[in-house]
Amino acid sequence: MNMGKSHESKRGVSQSSKYMLIFPLIVLVTYGVLFLIMPEQALVALKNSGKVCLNILLPLALVFVVMLALNLFVKPVQIVHLLSSGANIKGILLSVAAGIISVGPIYVWYPLLKELREKGAGNMPIAVFLYNRAVKPFLLPVMVAYFGWVYVAILTVLTVLASIVNGYLVAMFAKRKTAE
Repeated sequence: MNMGKSHESKRGVSQSSKYMLIFPLIVLVTYGVLFLIMPEQALVALKNSGKVCLNILLPLALVFVVMLALNLFVKPVQIVHLLSSGANIKGILLSVAAGIISVGPIYVWYPLLKELREKGAGNMPIAVFLYNRAVKPFLLPVMVAYFGWVYVAILTVLTVLASIVNGYLVAMFAKRKTAE
């Protein structure tokens, strides 16, 4: 039976690998067709695409370095510990930081957050954590490359402040709902 599962998982990986090649293949075919129809415009489009790729190359490299560091040094268990600190100022700030540095898909965090709630964590730190997952330090250089420092700084500060307001509102409405 395990042989079947192993074979199925290998087949699933190879199928997903095939699908990953579809988009680049479509792009190449599109450029090929455009070169046949409108060679000058296709060349301009290709040059512009190259410029965009070069503009994001350095920030993207920084993204990978930061992601590697986070994966090596920050474990989900550490973040769970930070979130269980309570809803005082320190707990809120720790929830903000934990949400910002959390990595991986969001659905991976749901069981951990549920367990935290069951162990006594409040709704506020969990809501603040979830809201701050929108702030990703490793994507900030890419945002700065496109929008500039001022925009990114204002957006990040407003997102963090809104997360705290959102956390209070979630806690307030959830408390009212359980009281009824």
